[in-house]
Amino acid sequence: MTEPTTTTAEPDGQPPVEAGQPPAPATAVTRMARVTSGWPAGRMVAAGIAFMAVFSLVAILVGALALTDLVSARDRVVQKLDPASYEASQLYVALLNQETGVRGYALSAQRSFLQPYTAGLAGEQEALRRLRPELAGLSTARASLGQVIRAADDWRSSYAVPAIHQTAATGKPGDTSNVQHGKADFDAIRASMTRLQGVISAQRRSSETALRSAGNALDGSFIGIAAGLLLVVILLTIGVRNAAIRPLARLAGDVRQIADGDFGHELTRSGPREVRDLSTDVDSMRGRIVSELSSARDVNAALEARTLDLQRSNSELEQFAYVASHDLQEPLRKVASFCQLLQRRYAGQLDEKADQYIEYAVDGAKRMQMLINDLLAFSRVGRIEQPRVLVPAGDLLAQARTNLATAIRKTHARIDAGELPTVLAEPTLLTAVFQNLLSNALKFRGEDAPHVTVSAARDGEFWLFAAEDNGIGIAPDYADRIFVIFQRLHDKSTYPGTGIGLAMCRKIIEYHGGRIWLDTSVTSGARFCFTLPAVEEAGARTDEGTDDDDV
Repeated sequence: MTEPTTTTAEPDGQPPVEAGQPPAPATAVTRMARVTSGWPAGRMVAAGIAFMAVFSLVAILVGALALTDLVSARDRVVQKLDPASYEASQLYVALLNQETGVRGYALSAQRSFLQPYTAGLAGEQEALRRLRPELAGLSTARASLGQVIRAADDWRSSYAVPAIHQTAATGKPGDTSNVQHGKADFDAIRASMTRLQGVISAQRRSSETALRSAGNALDGSFIGIAAGLLLVVILLTIGVRNAAIRPLARLAGDVRQIADGDFGHELTRSGPREVRDLSTDVDSMRGRIVSELSSARDVNAALEARTLDLQRSNSELEQFAYVASHDLQEPLRKVASFCQLLQRRYAGQLDEKADQYIEYAVDGAKRMQMLINDLLAFSRVGRIEQPRVLVPAGDLLAQARTNLATAIRKTHARIDAGELPTVLAEPTLLTAVFQNLLSNALKFRGEDAPHVTVSAARDGEFWLFAAEDNGIGIAPDYADRIFVIFQRLHDKSTYPGTGIGLAMCRKIIEYHGGRIWLDTSVTSGARFCFTLPAVEEAGARTDEGTDDDDV
């Protein structure tokens, strides 16, 4: 087998294969170059996955940091400054209650007016207990809170407590000027509370600004991540398209072009290593196909020439057989006629040797006539095509029995036929098959009267026919030989014939699209089987029944 005859550009700097020359054998160097050339698809996929993983990790880190800043800023506002502002207002309310209670008691000298003062003291302690943790980390606010506490302590020590003791001791309302003095002292507390609340408000505004900045940063990071993801998807799509899809599409186009008959088209090698290697393998296969096609064309050309010669020879042989058989008929009839005339006229008048010679001549002429007629019939099978018709096989078997009626009566034969189908055939030829099989069963009979059974059964797309007799049988070693023309298993004196009958049966059955063979599993008698294509025809079976012919 020859190698590719087209010029093929090898990848990775390998020299091309010139037309008409077989490619150089693959060495270890070329194999290594093929393995290491280009990135494989697996590495490309791994690189893409790694890039996506790094991008995802960076996106997660950036998003996590932005979200952490946002949560921290929100917690500072919501969890610290808002509660601190509320507790500072509660502290101021508690201090106002104390001032109101002391002033009312000093002006009225009634103990019920001290209730706000007592409640204010408790409220102050509760507000301070809650406020101090909220101001942790806010040094300016804690300093302002210390000023409020000192101012409150000074007010109580300098005015509130002495005013309460004095009013309680006298039982009378205090001096109005003293009340005004206490109110003026309380203004220092108001100023301290104003500074504290101002500090807390300033811290809250600063934290709100940081919260808005963190929110904007988070939004920006999400937008950046989305844009980056879109860019990554676009880049990966373009990369996959350029690295894999386009090379595969080009390879598919090249393969289709080659499949359409352009075997000289060379494949483009690009893309991942697997695609490049596949292109190389396909191109090598293309080269081998080209070489095989070239060899096949040469073989086909030689085969066509021999076929034409064989057809011409067969035609000449058939014509020769036909002409020869016709041309031999007349002189052979004359020889047989004059030999028979000599036999009738001079029988007993010559010596015994002369009578024997004349008998030999007459017998040879008769056998020559049989041989010529059989050859003529054999040559006509398939050469003179007759229309095929649907015919019941039982009718053809009946015609064969009618043709052999004399031999059947003489041998006391019995022929049983089962239900036989309708087949598409040339009636004359298929009748000849049945007649040859029945004739062989009558000729090669045993000690008992011949008994032939013909049956048929469906076998897939064919009808399987069987003709079984009780004769002398045939050894399995001769199962193929008996279907060869002129092949005989017995001498002519014991069993007359030309040895053409079974060869003609085989030619007729194969001409109808079937096959014929000897069933070697039968140990008594002979069983011939043959197939014919089945036809689907309603009521296409002929009910022959079973009949016995005893003559």
